[in-house]
Amino acid sequence: MPLELRPNCECCDRDLPPESQEAFICTYECTFCITCARDRLKFVCPNCGGELVRRPIRPAAKLVKDPASTVRIRRSTPCPPAVPR
Repeated sequence: MPLELRPNCECCDRDLPPESQEAFICTYECTFCITCARDRLKFVCPNCGGELVRRPIRPAAKLVKDPASTVRIRRSTPCPPAVPR
């Protein structure tokens, strides 16, 4: 089963299209943008505690057979605030 390419960041709701190089996921496919993953979460998933890594990009031709998800997921509790660098 292919990865569920979720369309948004669970923290800030930023759009993350399937070709985005700024999408980060954990092993459960929780999805976050680079800004939230780096500045708010320190590359640790707030849902499972797993590592957040860059989501691979599915080739456009493969999106025809296995399209990206259109279901937007938001955390029920807010993500922690960004920590100044």
